[in-house]
Amino acid sequence: MAVEDSVAQDQLRAFIERIERMEEEKAAIAADIKEIYAEAKGNGFDTKILRKIVAIRKQDANERMEQEAILELYMAALGMVAAPPED
Repeated sequence: MAVEDSVAQDQLRAFIERIERMEEEKAAIAADIKEIYAEAKGNGFDTKILRKIVAIRKQDANERMEQEAILELYMAALGMVAAPPED
């Protein structure tokens, strides 16, 4: 049993250390991304819009089209835009 416990402890330690390394890398990448947004803002770009574009580009094209259609429908229902044309 002691050998199995030792192996399990070694595996656990290895998993934790890998996770910790990834968390450090993730923090470094997040800091790099923050710097890019700051640079874009310094050049006059709207960072809220940039973030939205990044999120949109991650979506599947069909999913994006569906969300845009629903958004347009809801906005029309609230009188925020002209109603979509009826076929």
